[in-house]
Amino acid sequence: MLVVALTGGIGSGKTTVSQLFEALSVPVIDMDIIAHQLTASGTETLQLIAREFGDEILFENGSLDRKKLRQLIFQSEQSRKVLESILHPAIRHKAQEELKILEQRATPYCIVVIPLLAESTKPFAVNQVLVVDTSTEQQLKRTCHRDGISEQTARDIISAQASRKAKLDIADDVIENNGNIESLKSNVFELHQKYQNIANAE
Repeated sequence: MLVVALTGGIGSGKTTVSQLFEALSVPVIDMDIIAHQLTASGTETLQLIAREFGDEILFENGSLDRKKLRQLIFQSEQSRKVLESILHPAIRHKAQEELKILEQRATPYCIVVIPLLAESTKPFAVNQVLVVDTSTEQQLKRTCHRDGISEQTARDIISAQASRKAKLDIADDVIENNGNIESLKSNVFELHQKYQNIANAE
């Protein structure tokens, strides 16, 4: 099975691109979705995070205050590393389990959304890397609007991530997301055909 990593900076449009692949019946494994599942109320992972960072990162009902945790970890590199040491192995394990299921179904290819692929010290085993690229101005606009955060917080998040150049350096394919959905659909369809051809040739 061909495994295509989909990555890009925050606010670049990874979710939109992954949804377009899903609309073409391509299986998608999303690391962010797995992270949300692992940190749902009552999970062992959330208990570990609360033990490390304190109950102030929880709402009164015991669920994770993601906005507060995000602000905390992007103000401290050490805090970010601690959170990653808890989350990343669990996310990777869950993603591998989902990949095994797809392989058993003889799936030709799948998309694995890995937001921090360029930052990872333990690269996920993939065959192709697809980077969604956009300007910093677009990233700021989308992230502030989507997450309801200040521009400074959004800038801090972008600064903590790998640079656009670092992401583009690991790319096999690049989608320029300038906000034109029709162009985005066309690019995704072309890549879908490309990945099908590669998978069929294996």
